[in-house]
Amino acid sequence: MAADFDPGTGLGPRLRLVRAERQLSVRELARRVGCSASLISQIERGVSVPSVGVLYSLASELGSSLDYLLFGSGARPGRPGSAGAAPPPAIVQRGCDRRIIDLASGVRWERLTPQSEAMTDFLEVIYSPGGHSTDERRPLRHDGREYGLVISGTLQANVGFESYELGPGDSIALDSSTPHEYLNKTGEVVHAIWVVVHSEPGRA
Repeated sequence: MAADFDPGTGLGPRLRLVRAERQLSVRELARRVGCSASLISQIERGVSVPSVGVLYSLASELGSSLDYLLFGSGARPGRPGSAGAAPPPAIVQRGCDRRIIDLASGVRWERLTPQSEAMTDFLEVIYSPGGHSTDERRPLRHDGREYGLVISGTLQANVGFESYELGPGDSIALDSSTPHEYLNKTGEVVHAIWVVVHSEPGRA
């Protein structure tokens, strides 16, 4: 069975470790990503889970991949990988063994690759009724280009100054540096497949 994200043993300690390696205080990191110092502290202590927006901002500011912060996959940012021959990479991800994270804004990410990918995030994204990509209701901007396909339900996509309603079978492609947000304004769960292709390895 896939293990649900546990902030007490996953993201918090890794966030604290990378922040310390960058020699940033909690207050300074909070200032740079535009959130409160208490939220950073709560995330590091496993008391709170970030929204999608805060998570992307943290990874971008710290120069870390999302996979490392969430799951500890791959080498630590700024550190070389271990020497020696690596085992052959797995090529199949079983549905029952996906890595899962439930974020603060009613969004679940399920990783669709069996291991971390340096240049790509391949995810099933599930929006609960009322779920949205950031609980601060500020549009996201991050590295890369992204592609989404709605499988079921209706998702509102706000990109730049435009708003789009995406239903089953509808897809979207955009430069991730364009301000964007996604919202489920319905009473039904939305399932979508999302791919983010980064411009550099390990970027968020």
